[in-house]
Amino acid sequence: MPQQHRTGIDRPRTLYTPAERRRRDASPWTLVQGILAPIQFVVFLVSLGLVLRYLATGEGLVAATVSVVAKTLILYTIMVTGSIWEKAVFDRWLFARPFFWEDVFSMLVLGLHTAYLAVLLFGLLGPREQMILALAAYATYVINATQFLLKLRAARLERTAPPGSQLVPGR
Repeated sequence: MPQQHRTGIDRPRTLYTPAERRRRDASPWTLVQGILAPIQFVVFLVSLGLVLRYLATGEGLVAATVSVVAKTLILYTIMVTGSIWEKAVFDRWLFARPFFWEDVFSMLVLGLHTAYLAVLLFGLLGPREQMILALAAYATYVINATQFLLKLRAARLERTAPPGSQLVPGR
């Protein structure tokens, strides 16, 4: 629900309260997230190329498989450290107000990546179907990464806006 002024008029909430912003800036987990996110993206791009190569040519299954497993392990790492970051900044492990929908969608991303590991481990699908599942997981990752990039942009705009104009839609 939007915050209210003394006049009772609804106004959108800022992304971070001043205290949350201080905790965010002081947390070592902010730097960890800032390092892991681009690493994950680079691994994603390499893996995407390997998966598409396999699907197009039938060659490079092992490389594609290893790359998807690596991408998934990095995803798990960034999700765990992201939860620690959320706890440090918002005092919640997940689903803090400013990142609620990003966290909800992250569960789908995690679910599809985990499904890939399960079908790989138990041989539940053939190699081509496994790679198609990996592409589905990657599609959700791209959407989720976009959500977080938009949130990062909003945080930067909020930081540089004059006081009183740094409002973004709340939840």
